Amino acid sequence: MTESPPIVEVRGASITFPGVKALDEVDFRLLPGEVHTLMGENGAGKSTLIKALTGVYQIDSGDILVFGEKRHLTGTASAQAAGISTVYQEVNLCTNLTIGENVMLGHEVRGPLGINWRKTHAQAEDALSRMGLGHLDTRAPLSSISIALQQLVAISRAMVTDSKVLILDEPTSSLDAAEVEVLFTVMRRLRDQGVAILFVSHFLDQVYAISDRITVLRNGQFVGEYLKRDLDRSALISKMIGKDFETLRALGSNRQVDVRDRTETPVYAAEDLGRKGALAPTDIEIHRGEVVGFAGLLGAGRTELARLIFGADRADSGAVRVKGKKASITSPVNGLAQHIAYSTENRRDDGIIGDLSVRENIMLAVQAKRGWLRRVPAREVDQLVKTYMERFSVRPNDPDRPIRLLSGGNQQKVLLGRWLATEPDLLLLDEPTRGIDVGAKADIQEAVAELAEGGMSVVFISSELEEVVRLSERIVILKDHQKVGEVVNGPDVTAESIVSIIAADGSADRSEEQGEKIAEGEI
Repeated sequence: MTESPPIVEVRGASITFPGVKALDEVDFRLLPGEVHTLMGENGAGKSTLIKALTGVYQIDSGDILVFGEKRHLTGTASAQAAGISTVYQEVNLCTNLTIGENVMLGHEVRGPLGINWRKTHAQAEDALSRMGLGHLDTRAPLSSISIALQQLVAISRAMVTDSKVLILDEPTSSLDAAEVEVLFTVMRRLRDQGVAILFVSHFLDQVYAISDRITVLRNGQFVGEYLKRDLDRSALISKMIGKDFETLRALGSNRQVDVRDRTETPVYAAEDLGRKGALAPTDIEIHRGEVVGFAGLLGAGRTELARLIFGADRADSGAVRVKGKKASITSPVNGLAQHIAYSTENRRDDGIIGDLSVRENIMLAVQAKRGWLRRVPAREVDQLVKTYMERFSVRPNDPDRPIRLLSGGNQQKVLLGRWLATEPDLLLLDEPTRGIDVGAKADIQEAVAELAEGGMSVVFISSELEEVVRLSERIVILKDHQKVGEVVNGPDVTAESIVSIIAADGSADRSEEQGEKIAEGEI
């Protein structure tokens, strides 16, 4: 079957920012009646390419063709005039207006006396009906409907101008599974009407559920364009990260077969550690060179336990020993003094300081540990920053760049460098791979395995149970703010066996032995 000519084609596009080439002679095309997914790790150039197609950025070299004609897109208005509309991750609507007013914003029907609201709402109803949303009341406040429906209203608004290209940038990030399927129904409807849809997502399941074609970028360069049926998931990930996906699968293999001698003094041990309303009294031990996973559903108590270990929250029960000696850890300063570091799950609000440079963000914890009156010498600062930027391949390699300008994955690498610079014996990582692409995720997972091999103890918290199982030597399972199980990893331990423990009735005093038997199907 002969392919239709592309609606949009990018040929050899390059864009350079100070210190980094964001796009390097990239080719890309969008065919009518297809969902085309743009894939790549953070910093690969996806956002830059989208902004070039929407006129936010002008390309330095190359061409953009729309229906075979070269176009110079100078802004979002010129992109819309060329038939290209975009819906971004954050819904850009006015919640104080009605649904109909949002759909027709900027395209209201006007008469001799101003806006004709009756005809405007009639056209809004027609636009919504074409999306399968005819049941919505155009005169109802936008704030009265869910975020998922607001996302669909944003798409309806984008299609009011009869656009031939629809760009959806991470549209599913705030949606649950049922809401995603509603969105996909609308996308398929538009695809069948001949619209070319550019879809960007980190969720591989969604990519393979909705895509017809996939283009991969890496480090600002075009890797290839593939039909979905010709590119399996392992191959896709390998092309995105530039390394064999089998290295990811093998990360924790050696950690699942060795039986640790647990008679040695643990790096950290607590009995009845708890905080009223946050975590029931809990026993826990962490040994040298051990990766301990915390598994559980959102709100199970994983973060609460990590914060108590570090001293970010103050425990109201329990006794703590660090390397066999009694310790009082009632604040982050105490935690750092005991060589414990904690990387928060909320990278944006509690982790990075956006207006500070990469250099300053890396050095914050070291300076806090030493005290603000004992400044770290400039030579030592330069060496530490260079060490951790190179170790984790932070891109762009510019220590004076404001960290807010880095991708999420690179911000996470900077945070990891910040805490490693304090030379901890125990590193607590709370959702270190959430919201980042598979390439950065692979780098961080490899770093965790290497740190443990070097003797550092690591607590690894992730909502992705497969990730916890892959990396952890031992897994602490939490439910309803209490510990309900503990398993030593092995061939029979899977995400499914962890879920079965979470789903079963459990108590906080369930022993490690019982947890192992549950995972092995003995009880």
